[in-house]
Amino acid sequence: MHPTEALHGDLGMIGKGDTLLAISSSGQSEELTKILPHIERFDIPLIALTGDKDSSLAQYADVVLDISVEKEACPLGIAPTTSTTLTMALGDALAVALMQKRGFKKEDFASFHPGGALGKKLFVRIKDLMRTEDLPLIDKDTLLKEAIVVMSQGKLGHILIVDEQKTFIALLSDGDLRRALMQEGFNINQPALLYANPSPTSYSNTELLASEALEILEKGKIQLLPITSDNHTIIGVLHIHDLINAGIKSN
Repeated sequence: MHPTEALHGDLGMIGKGDTLLAISSSGQSEELTKILPHIERFDIPLIALTGDKDSSLAQYADVVLDISVEKEACPLGIAPTTSTTLTMALGDALAVALMQKRGFKKEDFASFHPGGALGKKLFVRIKDLMRTEDLPLIDKDTLLKEAIVVMSQGKLGHILIVDEQKTFIALLSDGDLRRALMQEGFNINQPALLYANPSPTSYSNTELLASEALEILEKGKIQLLPITSDNHTIIGVLHIHDLINAGIKSN
């Protein structure tokens, strides 16, 4: 609240239960001293950050916090420089002390700042980012040459292999395919299952935080996390690029 605007209606923002923090190096600025008698009528605590403990602001205040400095950093000794730095530091200290007093947690911060990095880390979950449509699925008998076409169309660099019951049984990545090409006896007309990873990392809890999913991907040095139901059927996939594009960062 600016003191000048306070004289023209903004005092209405103050109510019972509020605490007013007033900042003035001199404690004597005209626009501030004019509203001090009106603030007193609200009968609320007044905390003053001032460099003059004998100023008008200090006389009205219930608590006075000293922000006096011996010299400003300004070469003329006029422009507020050192004093403004001290004021910001003291303001930060007050904010931190209040956070501790209120038991303010990361979850509380993220609730008021859901669009920031912390909000994404604490609130965005697998279910919010996983892909559920047009998944590159093939059955266990599909030939490798056909699987390569599905991989290209899926644009994920992976193929999900399922059995007759649609149970997820293996994962074929483009890395697996490149390694297969180096094998003696490689045959593109063999089942893709022969070259796939039979024990890939997967996850079934869609409530898992996206930041934790990113840790799983980074730790396993993989790019795709298949998401399965309780009976191990594929319900979606989470690609590392989707996490990065969404601004998700690991802990």
